[in-house]
Amino acid sequence: MTPRFPLSLRLLFVILVSSFLVSCGQQAGQTRAEDKDVREFLTHYFSTWSAKDMDGYGACFHEQARIVFVHQGMPQSQGLTDFLHGQKLSHATTTVAMTEVPTEMKILRDDRTAQASVRWKLTKGTSVTLGTDCFTLIKAPTGWKIMSLVFYND
Repeated sequence: MTPRFPLSLRLLFVILVSSFLVSCGQQAGQTRAEDKDVREFLTHYFSTWSAKDMDGYGACFHEQARIVFVHQGMPQSQGLTDFLHGQKLSHATTTVAMTEVPTEMKILRDDRTAQASVRWKLTKGTSVTLGTDCFTLIKAPTGWKIMSLVFYND
């Protein structure tokens, strides 16, 4: 025989579960609002690169940033100066327009730091490449700055 709980306990349980579910929905909405500044920063990062604004692009990085490209499971690490030089050369030597746009952002943050995994699509003429950028950001007096970037192509 299955025990029956009084109606008042069942109602209390339903109210508690409903309150919990409603609060989860609000937290998800609040998280998106709280992440707005990080999303705007990352969108700016991609738009400066696509616009060939290498000064604006470089300004997105902290001066001590490290960049790692993962190719076939092997990391290739660069300092900021070498990385930015390579990006400038890519734009200077291409014969077709290149644009890179974020397609999905996952953000984890607090008041001082943020981590973001950003899926992107790079279009170079008729060629399309997909990949992921994994950022560690720091909140500087002038706004968010990239401390670490690990990226790879699919």
